Amino acid sequence: MTENLSSALELDKVESHLHPEGSFDLADHAVPTGREEIWRFTPLKRLRGLHADAPLGGSFFSADLTVPEGVEAAVVDSADAGRGVSGLVPWDRIAARTWDAAARTLTVRIPKELVADQPVYVDVKGTATSADDEATASHVVITAEPFSQATVVLRFTGSMTLADNVEIVVGDGAQLTVVSIDDWADDAVHVGHRHVRVGRDASFKHVDVTFGGSVVRHDTTAEYAGAGGSVDMLGLYFADAGQHIEHRLFVDHTAPNTKSNVVYKGALQGEGARTVWIGNVLIRKVAEGIETYEENRNLVLTDGCQADSVPNLEIETGEIAGAGHASATGRFDDNQLFYLRSRGVSEKEARRLVVHGFFNDLIRHINVPELEESLFATVEAELAKNVLAEA
Repeated sequence: MTENLSSALELDKVESHLHPEGSFDLADHAVPTGREEIWRFTPLKRLRGLHADAPLGGSFFSADLTVPEGVEAAVVDSADAGRGVSGLVPWDRIAARTWDAAARTLTVRIPKELVADQPVYVDVKGTATSADDEATASHVVITAEPFSQATVVLRFTGSMTLADNVEIVVGDGAQLTVVSIDDWADDAVHVGHRHVRVGRDASFKHVDVTFGGSVVRHDTTAEYAGAGGSVDMLGLYFADAGQHIEHRLFVDHTAPNTKSNVVYKGALQGEGARTVWIGNVLIRKVAEGIETYEENRNLVLTDGCQADSVPNLEIETGEIAGAGHASATGRFDDNQLFYLRSRGVSEKEARRLVVHGFFNDLIRHINVPELEESLFATVEAELAKNVLAEA
């Protein structure tokens, strides 16, 4: 069955306009000009040369690992790390440059049938003191072997310029959650690529939280290695004045009877705050009986902000269970504010409650209680910078 499915995928795997064809050869990736579809929203001048030829040999960071019993983690030479096991093939110039430049790889392995009782924490703190400090390239491989269960949390703080590739493999019947939290200082730049391969009857949840940084751009892609796999992609972001936060997603339904659910929510405040969300789903001919839905909601809290939201759905077979998408961008709901004010709630408190309610259901889906409380506290801190201060 596996061989037949693989053969069908090879025959069916045609280039899609939703996602560029990948290559390990840097020469195949021209320096972007900003006119390309995948770069047209990104402020290239603020990437500090990551998209061109800026050096990637920096080490302006510290990293701490917290690993529960039974889980294996190590930093090894990239040549020995099993790179490419997820099927990642660099699809843009920064991913290809990072692949070449990352000499060491962090590997996290959850052994077969292990149920981890605590999350794995990978804390990266940038220590750069200037935008001129050399950028860093990093590579991570996370493997959940068949029928294992675990949560891996990647946390980024401090100041640095980072380009990273993260590969994730979810074995047959495994359940894996990966939470990525960008809580950078205001001058950080982070361009990340994450690719996951989901096995037969496996479940994968990716939670992408972005608060800090000058420019943060994340590309997250998923494909299926067997029937019955499920992918949940949840995102939460809060852009302040001058920040650019960009999330690009691509779910490639490469197997039958698979599922995907994408929900991203963002808030914007302050002059020049900019967010971009691109949600791409491709349903290939072989992917009969699949279900997919993607949703993006943006709450604009002040004047001077811009939110771009582009959902795309490409279907190559009519034999599906369901597919759809939704996108909306708006300001505070006047009816909600009026309801709260009419019951004696101050304007400041009413605005705070509306924003917390906007993010509440998404944060609760993370299912890591200590993270949920810290995220609510961070939302509160973000509001204090602008909206609550004005109120």
